Amino acid sequence: MQGTVAVSDGITVWAFRYSSQRQTRTLFHSAGIATLQAMYPDAERLGVFGTLAHVVVSEPLDDLPGAFIEVPESAIAVLDESGYCHHPFLAGER
Repeated sequence: MQGTVAVSDGITVWAFRYSSQRQTRTLFHSAGIATLQAMYPDAERLGVFGTLAHVVVSEPLDDLPGAFIEVPESAIAVLDESGYCHHPFLAGER
């Protein structure tokens, strides 16, 4: 079993990366839109995002090096107005 999923309640984004074989397809999230806008002030496409926005993608955009952070294998990325953090995904454990 494997999967990468991102869900949101409009305030927080939870991005899950898990595989029972520990070979999940990749999952990345942005470092933070304000950081990206500062790194790439001429990238017009970044101007459409608000300052608290987060971007979750299956592969990083090659033309924006350093802009995306890989979610570790078997982990959850929590993205909210304070930034981001990663936690181990403990499937089946209580």
